[in-house]
Amino acid sequence: MKLSAQSHASIASSLREAIDKYTTDGERTIVTDIHLQPKQDSGELIIFNDDDEELSRTIIEEWVDYSEDDFYAIAERVLRGEINSLKEVGALEKLAILKPYSFVLVDEDKETITELLLIDDEDTLLLNDELLKGLDEELDAFLKDLLEK
Repeated sequence: MKLSAQSHASIASSLREAIDKYTTDGERTIVTDIHLQPKQDSGELIIFNDDDEELSRTIIEEWVDYSEDDFYAIAERVLRGEINSLKEVGALEKLAILKPYSFVLVDEDKETITELLLIDDEDTLLLNDELLKGLDEELDAFLKDLLEK
């Protein structure tokens, strides 16, 4: 699925509207993550915080009634790209949100699918499967070794 320039602009505008609610030059005082919920049946993108307070909402025409199984994979790629664009232009630097905080992709039940971006004091980390690859095996081996001693 290829999104139109208008859809990309809609997503960017909605993200800016959401983060503008947390923009300040003062002290960082808010503890929250920003959740992005794309809806496959209606084409909506809803952005909200940890308290389920809606920060922004838009309709992405290409998502309306999209029936393929790869919807969340496509939405993840598009949303991650738009969030990274905001990061590159410095739009995430003046948020009043305490670090670390995340931009999180959630499903219709508000269950986490993946973290799109983690903002931390040291560096910005992109979480992906490659980063966590083999972690279960390493932890199992460590635990086994620890229990045997």
